[in-house]
Amino acid sequence: QVQLVESGGGLVEPGGSLRLSCAASGFTFSSYAMRWYRRAPGKEREMVAHISSAGSRTEYADSVKGRFSISRDNAKNTVYLQMNSLKPEDTGVYYCYATRPAWGQGTQVTVSS
Repeated sequence: QVQLVESGGGLVEPGGSLRLSCAASGFTFSSYAMRWYRRAPGKEREMVAHISSAGSRTEYADSVKGRFSISRDNAKNTVYLQMNSLKPEDTGVYYCYATRPAWGQGTQVTVSS
């Protein structure tokens, strides 16, 4: 069956970095664009980053441009989200999404001193 498993979340101080990973299985990963979403406490889920199936095109929410970077390794069926210069407002549950469609279970990111 289709599975998306996120990892790499945790607690980090403001200004720090984290790298999220999402391992996909059960479908032809290289055929689908992938996204990262997040849900901050008390807010609606928002799209953070998008990457095309071949990895040649990326898009970002204005709030993370210049700080976050999405990438993928189609040989490993994995999509990544490199998060730098993290801010407290980046706190939330981060979800991997395949445009198949399919959702991961989410991983918690907490940015706090």
